[in-house]
Amino acid sequence: MCTAKKMSKKNKGIALLIGLIFVAVFSALSAAMFMMSTANARIARNLHSVNEARSCAESGLEVIRYYAQKITLPGSTLPENLFSVFRTSLESILPSNLNASFDSDSQTLSIGSASAPVMLDSSRSFYAEISPETGSIQIRVKGQAGGIGRTILGGFSFGIDENTKSAFDFGVATKGPLSLKSLTLDGVNLRVESDVYIESSATNSALTIQNAQIAGDVKIVNPSAFVTMSGGQSSIGGEKGAAAITNHVEIGVSGAEFPIPNPAHFERYINGITIDSSNKSLYSNNATLENVRIAAGTNPKFTGNTIIKGVLYIEQPNVVKFGGNAQITGVIVGNGSLSDNSATNQLNFTGTVVSTSVANLPQTEQYAGLHSETGTFIMAPGFAVSFGGNFGTLNGCIAANGVRTYGSAGGIIGGSIVNYSTEPMRLEGSDLFFNRSGITDIPAGFEINSDISIYYNPSLYDEVP
Repeated sequence: MCTAKKMSKKNKGIALLIGLIFVAVFSALSAAMFMMSTANARIARNLHSVNEARSCAESGLEVIRYYAQKITLPGSTLPENLFSVFRTSLESILPSNLNASFDSDSQTLSIGSASAPVMLDSSRSFYAEISPETGSIQIRVKGQAGGIGRTILGGFSFGIDENTKSAFDFGVATKGPLSLKSLTLDGVNLRVESDVYIESSATNSALTIQNAQIAGDVKIVNPSAFVTMSGGQSSIGGEKGAAAITNHVEIGVSGAEFPIPNPAHFERYINGITIDSSNKSLYSNNATLENVRIAAGTNPKFTGNTIIKGVLYIEQPNVVKFGGNAQITGVIVGNGSLSDNSATNQLNFTGTVVSTSVANLPQTEQYAGLHSETGTFIMAPGFAVSFGGNFGTLNGCIAANGVRTYGSAGGIIGGSIVNYSTEPMRLEGSDLFFNRSGITDIPAGFEINSDISIYYNPSLYDEVP
């Protein structure tokens, strides 16, 4: 009996101990769960603040997008001036409460600042910095909420209507009718490089082909236009006869953009001599011309081996003839009028022409800034340009009021032939090959007619860690 009582007391003691252990364990678990819940709540609050801060930054970006996309820039805006014109336009339409300010040293337009951000409400805000990048605009926005900050990047790019074609999207583009005889127009890499664009608004006979081939397709604006093909070798797009016209000629297309040549763009590089009637005989044979001006009315004739470096700037009126070989590392520019189709001004090459890019000019002060002015070989509004000799490769486009090839003239053109004249354009002689692969920019010195749009570029979005 006594033993049973002792055992009962012992069991009660063990049970009490076990109970105390359980109480301690559950208390510890409760404390741990409380600490975990507190930590989770704190993490949730932090995540909420971070998300709010990012939302504030994105709100700031949307505010800037709203105002920026109201802006269009004149098509004549030079690439180096795009940001400054955009920035000035943006400042003029931003409301005063956004506190915009421009720092000319860093070329940065600020919206608000770290010390005085733009308030979205009593506890949330943002500030932003807008600066130029190569070919685009960068936006850096910092959002703040609950003492937390998040920074995102965004950006704009410049462009014109994607549906608007440029004359430089074709191998040959002419406002007047086109006549081809005994030659081939082809692409160096793809047939499309030799595509032809014709307006021919005053003449229904838009394209005449005599034993000639166009490897690419043809687009004609005049809805009443027709194509005449003769000779057993004539073809378009690799097909002959009616199939060539049916499958590779489109009539009544929308007009393409003819960028406007700006001779003054290159005149600023003239720092050499001026050739006029008093000294032209000194440069008539085996001349080396470096950033030279030819005065109006000079009408020089260059014979022998003529070397041209930099810019050869020709004032109107002038008839300039190259009777020998011409080796050109640069650009030839005429300052005539786009409305002059009289052929009074002329630029004639009867010998061999060898051309290389301005990028290959010596790295000297004389040519400073000119090395990047690529894509243009001849810019001669109001001048009729003719080639009678072989030219191997020409590094850049040919743009004039009248372009003619004859005799042995032929080779590779690193760009397009653009004819602003409404008079017939005649190409005959040797084959012409167009190398336009990889060319995306308008050649140097040309201005776009269409307004330049500002569009948000999603690929420039990023979150700064």
